[in-house]
Amino acid sequence: MEAEMDDHYVIIGGGHGGAQLCASLRQNGYLGRISMVSNENCLPYHRPPLSKAFLKHPDTEKQIIKPQAFYEDNNIELLLGHEVSAIERNSNNIALKNGMQLAYTKLILATGARARILDIPGSDANGVHYLKIANDAVRLRKELKKANNISVIGGGFIGLEAAATFAGLGKNVTVFEAGPRLLGRAVSPEISEYFLNQHRAGGMTIHLNAAVEEIAQLDGLVKGVKCDGSVTNADLVLIGIGVIANCEIAETAGLQCENGIEVDPHMQTSDPSILAIGDCVSFEHWQTGTHVRLESIQNANDQARNAALTLTGNLQPYSEVPWFWSDQGDDKLQIVGMSNNSERRIVKQQPGSNKISVFHFDRMSLLAIDTVNNQAEHMIGRRILAGHILPDFSDVSADDFDFRAFFKSIS
Repeated sequence: MEAEMDDHYVIIGGGHGGAQLCASLRQNGYLGRISMVSNENCLPYHRPPLSKAFLKHPDTEKQIIKPQAFYEDNNIELLLGHEVSAIERNSNNIALKNGMQLAYTKLILATGARARILDIPGSDANGVHYLKIANDAVRLRKELKKANNISVIGGGFIGLEAAATFAGLGKNVTVFEAGPRLLGRAVSPEISEYFLNQHRAGGMTIHLNAAVEEIAQLDGLVKGVKCDGSVTNADLVLIGIGVIANCEIAETAGLQCENGIEVDPHMQTSDPSILAIGDCVSFEHWQTGTHVRLESIQNANDQARNAALTLTGNLQPYSEVPWFWSDQGDDKLQIVGMSNNSERRIVKQQPGSNKISVFHFDRMSLLAIDTVNNQAEHMIGRRILAGHILPDFSDVSADDFDFRAFFKSIS
């Protein structure tokens, strides 16, 4: 107990993973010192509303994950608005850019990811935005008031969520997607087609296979987006072309990194005194057998819980089933599992219904399920994938297959 009281666990990163780790460490009985360093000046907050409710309603505040009292009551030191300049592994210290140093017995990297920058002419014009953190959303919301024609570059989750919000506010919205379909790296072609039709029906103009060449500007202000030789008028541009893991500080410290900070099944890096969690992490997924990096709140929170077990001496391999959601206008997309190795799929949709379920299979094994507006089947999917009690391809392909009945039969 005395040794633990002298321990100092330092968390770099004030997002979902960092906040969850603080809570899980105390829940698991850790009594030592905890410090959380964040380069943002505010308490950890929920990120999903930034592309939806926060933009839509001018008076909406950030949704704080845990109130100030939680950190005070649990004796967690917050160092907000601080940048870490280096990890000094030989002395178990981190250096902050203000000259301060923190000694650690264990260091946890929850550094997340940052928006990928589009490097084309005009991309630095006033009126060009990215959306990753609260300050981005504040600036974007302020300029939305005077914008009428909005172009979104990128047909992924952030781009489409924000585009649906803009359209709902009565803006003229054009989406440019470089690939042949929306959400191409994440969902089945059937789901991509559904959202393409829904967004077009909602008034958006969507260009696929779109090679954006330039952001046109006049006197430093956005005036349009040049694509395939023609210019679409725009007085505001949002760029959402993916993210890059924040792993430079780990690389400089000599930790093993490739598409993120590499960790073992217990969230430990190549240095046993340093762990990593969340969007910045590359880990071997139990289902695919390959290293993956997942960008989701579920993954960040569950890896934080797993890291807390490791840090309190209860090692358990990370084996959570990933799940994800995206609200786009009136439609809710939910994904469970990993469909990367999918060889075939079955689509279930009643004619005229806005409820869709797509089952992904590797030969006969169920890998993942995409659902639209079908919360019940998504929840069943999470239960059965976690329990490894799965219907096979012949079950699901039957015309009379009832997912709920199947779940009741194995419960």
